[in-house]
Amino acid sequence: MTALTWAVRLIIFSFLLLFAVRNTQPTMLRFVLDYVWEAPLVIILLAFFSGGAILGVLSLVGVIYRQRREIARLKRQAAKPALPPTPEPPPLA
Repeated sequence: MTALTWAVRLIIFSFLLLFAVRNTQPTMLRFVLDYVWEAPLVIILLAFFSGGAILGVLSLVGVIYRQRREIARLKRQAAKPALPPTPEPPPLA
């Protein structure tokens, strides 16, 4: 199974390396207010991919923090000794 995993990784890496080597021509990216960024296409794609990945991770930080607080609360609750059950009063006749 690990050999298959490494083979898939090698194929993906080879594809991405070939893509990067074939897309080195300079590209102009025009922003607002006539700001122009000129860089190789592969660098622009890498920058926008990295920015999207960072935004995705940041969008999960709140959820992860909330889950950790909930887990800590549940662990504290589980660590408390359980109170003995109170006996039920006898039924009134």
